[in-house]
Amino acid sequence: MSTQNNASGATGALTDAGITPEKKTFLQSLTEDWWAVILGTIIIATVLYLTNNGTTITLPAYKWATSEDLFNKILSGQNLLLILETGVIFLALASIAIGLSGGNVARFAAGFSLIYFFAIISFIIGGNKNVSYFGLEYVVFALLIGIFLGNVVKLPDWLKEAVRSEFYIKTGLVILGTTILSADLIKAGLPGIVQAVIVVTAVWFFSLWLSRRLKVDDEFGVILASAVSICGVSAAIVAAGAINGDKRKLSYVTTLVLIMAIPMMIIQPWAVRYFHIPDVIGGAWLGGTLDTTATVTAAGDLVGPIAVKAGVIAKFSQNVFIGVAAFFIAIWWAYKKPKGENGEVLVKAESPGLKIVWERFPKFVLGFVAASLVFSFLLSPATAKSVAPTLNGLRTVWFAIAFISIGMEAKFSSLVKLQGGRPAFTFVTAQIFNIFWTLLWSYILFGGYLFPVPDFK
Repeated sequence: MSTQNNASGATGALTDAGITPEKKTFLQSLTEDWWAVILGTIIIATVLYLTNNGTTITLPAYKWATSEDLFNKILSGQNLLLILETGVIFLALASIAIGLSGGNVARFAAGFSLIYFFAIISFIIGGNKNVSYFGLEYVVFALLIGIFLGNVVKLPDWLKEAVRSEFYIKTGLVILGTTILSADLIKAGLPGIVQAVIVVTAVWFFSLWLSRRLKVDDEFGVILASAVSICGVSAAIVAAGAINGDKRKLSYVTTLVLIMAIPMMIIQPWAVRYFHIPDVIGGAWLGGTLDTTATVTAAGDLVGPIAVKAGVIAKFSQNVFIGVAAFFIAIWWAYKKPKGENGEVLVKAESPGLKIVWERFPKFVLGFVAASLVFSFLLSPATAKSVAPTLNGLRTVWFAIAFISIGMEAKFSSLVKLQGGRPAFTFVTAQIFNIFWTLLWSYILFGGYLFPVPDFK
C-alpha cells in the first residue's frame, strides 16, 4: 500500500477493496481505528482471562550476549516455535480484520509474514547486549530494514497489501493504554495540558507563518503546521480532511513526518542522557516533539520508564487537540476561501460542525483511554502487574511490524519533487523550532518551576 493510500485509509475503511460505499457491510465500513480497538481489546481480554485462570503465557526470548546464547537460546527449536506461534496468532488476528473489511487475505498474509520475519530480525539484532549498550534497540533496526526495502527494492503488490503502519501502531497503542494508569495522568495532567496548549499554538502559527514566507500555499501550510505542532500523521490527516486537501500533499507530509522521526528518536534520547536532563523533563520533551505515540514510546525506552510515562502523557495531552483543530481549521478555511499557487480559489471545505470533529477524531484514543481506565480502577494492582510483561511484549511486536512498514512507506525521492522542496525545508525548520521551544517549556512545567515535579516512580 502506498503512503497516500495508507494515510487516507486512517479516516476511512481499513480496506476499500473496490467496494462502493453503498454496498459495504457494517464490518467493511469500520475504520482501521475501530479495528485497532477491536484487536487490542481481544488481546488484552485474552491475556487477562488466561492469566487469571492460572495459564502461564511464554513469549519468545530475544536478549543475548554471546554467539552461544544466540544459537542455544534465541535460535533454539523451542524459541523458534514460540516465534512462529506468536506470528501465527498475530497473522490470524490481522487477517480477520482484513478479511471482514473485504480485503485480499491471501496477499495480506504473504506480505504480513515477510514483514513479521523482518520484525523478528530487528528484535534479534536489538537484543544483543553490545548493541543495546549503545541505546540501539529493535525500533532503529526495524526502521532501517524498512527504509532499505522501500527505497532500494521495488515492493510487489502482495507486500504492499500488508504495509499498514497506522493500523499496527494503533493496535499497539490500545495495548499501551494498560500501562498508563489514571493516577499518573492525574499527577502530570495539568503540566501536560498547559504544555500542549503553549506548544501546539506557538508551533502551529510559526509553521504557517514560515510557509507563507517561503511561498508555500496555505493548503500545504495548514497540513504541515498541523503535522509539526500536534501529532504528525494523524494531525495531517485531520487537517487535510477538514479542508478537503490535496492527497498528494498529504502523502508528502506523511513522508516528511516518517523520515524526520528517524533521526529525532535517536538523537533526542541521546541528548537527554548526554546533557543529564532529568527523565521526567526528557520524557515531556520527547512527547511534545516526536510526532507519534509509538515513536515517543520507543525513544522513551532508550531513556527509562519514567521518560516513557511522561512522554506518553505529554503526547496524549496534545492528541486531544486533534478534534478541536479539525473544528477550528474547518471554520477558518470555509470563511477564508484560500487560493492556490496560481491564485485560483481552492475547493470549498466541508461545513464545520460536531460531525467533522467526530469523524476526524482518532478512535483508537478511545481504546487507549478505556484500557487505562480499566487497569486503573477495575482491576487490582496485583492483576495489572501480573499481565504487564506479557502485554508489553505483545505491544512491542505490533510496533516492530509498524516500524518495518513505516520504513517501507518513507520515499526519499518525493521530497524534492513538489514545490521545489520548499515544503520540506519549511517542515524541517518548524520542527527545529518545535524542538527548542518544547524543551524550554518542558523544563518550566515539568521541572518544578510552576508545578510540583510529577512522581512516576
